[in-house]
Amino acid sequence: MNLRRLFLYLLIASVAVSAAMGIAVLVIGEFGELSTRVLMTTLTVTVTSILGLACGAYYESGRGRTLPLAGIFLSLVSALMVFLIIWNVLDDNSNFIKATLTVVMLAVSCSHLSLLSIARLDRRFAWSRIAAFVFVAVLDAILLYILWFEPTSDSDLVSRIIGVLSILIASITVITPVFHKLSAGGIQIADIDAEILELQAKITELEAKKAELTGSQEPE
Repeated sequence: MNLRRLFLYLLIASVAVSAAMGIAVLVIGEFGELSTRVLMTTLTVTVTSILGLACGAYYESGRGRTLPLAGIFLSLVSALMVFLIIWNVLDDNSNFIKATLTVVMLAVSCSHLSLLSIARLDRRFAWSRIAAFVFVAVLDAILLYILWFEPTSDSDLVSRIIGVLSILIASITVITPVFHKLSAGGIQIADIDAEILELQAKITELEAKKAELTGSQEPE
């Protein structure tokens, strides 16, 4: 079973459980502490499945390994950490909560970048992918600094930078599918050229082997 199908099944199962619990609450009219924790658990599984689907799709494209695998790993770890908070195991440890938020943020970033990386872009639009990586990295760095060091001074400049980065990331996310569509023709030609070069290299290799075999079989 491939990764994308696995996370797809998890997504379907978690949504089904959440829907069943919602219907049960409406019918029975009771929603206790245990039900709340179970619902939060299924919602966590749903979010983890969505993140895993994005990473799995990029992994199966064969054009990247480190980023999607990191995203899948971080998604699973963040889900386990959230489970510990939901089920009242480490919900009173501030450092653990900060660590959980850190892993969640990194998992979301890896999944987001994996989703953007699925698009095939020609050289004209390659800058957008680089810009997305840079903007996401800078935004994560700022947010993690605020989360862990809790600066007391409220800087209006930092808030403005966060807002600008968020807008830039959202803009690149929206425009990437358009760049992918515009790159379709160029990508196809590039793929054909690459395949021709591979075939030419293979033919040259086979001709060399044939010459070698022919020479070794000539009568002395």
